[in-house]
Amino acid sequence: MIGRVTKSFQDNLLRLLLAVSEGRGEDATETAIKMGEPKERFDRVNYKRRVVDLVAENRDASLSRLNAGQVVLEITKISADCWIRMPPEFTMVAKALLNLDRIVFTLDPTFDPNAVIRERATEILQRNIIKSMSPGNLLTGVVEVKEFAEKLPIRVNRILDAIGNNELKIKVDAIDEKVVLDGLQKVANRITMGLVVAALIVGAAMLMRVETNFKILGYPGLAMIFFLLAAAAGLILLFNILFYDEKPKPKKD
Repeated sequence: MIGRVTKSFQDNLLRLLLAVSEGRGEDATETAIKMGEPKERFDRVNYKRRVVDLVAENRDASLSRLNAGQVVLEITKISADCWIRMPPEFTMVAKALLNLDRIVFTLDPTFDPNAVIRERATEILQRNIIKSMSPGNLLTGVVEVKEFAEKLPIRVNRILDAIGNNELKIKVDAIDEKVVLDGLQKVANRITMGLVVAALIVGAAMLMRVETNFKILGYPGLAMIFFLLAAAAGLILLFNILFYDEKPKPKKD
């Protein structure tokens, strides 16, 4: 079976193997996340903890014998448990490394893969740097710089014109001020209505002591009117709270 991997995948895989061989669990975690595709339910904290523990266990268990294929396969399993999708090439390379580990251990049990990974990584990096300095890549960079230099005056003029015409706008992703103001207004109205109801009750209680010919159910009529108004206002406020206030939406997993 023949598989092909991209240049970016090769670079990330090299970083991952270097981090695993040197016991740098946090760097291995960040590289694995960069290679994968996190889902909505991705648990970053648990993922980081498990990968760091895996790298530490393999480093402490046998400093002279690093099973890179097994480690990469375990990272694939942890990624599936923590809701991050790894590319198919990752599993393919893990299986290839696992087979190579078994062959090398059979041929030479004293073989130290850590040293080889570091040596070959340096050589691969040097080769990649030389490739990046090829005439084709340099010409591409020159063309991009040329396009940037040609369009720079036009872009600067647009920015200056926007500033001069007071048309420059900066979009800030902040809180929704309209929702905040509506909430504050609702709170202020509730507090004001509560104070009015309290004043009606206090006024009615004081009027109960005033003798008058106008009575309702044997009590001073004006005091009873105040009591009824306070009760009606309280019921309306309670009705609005129960049936018209927005309920908090449940959080999605």
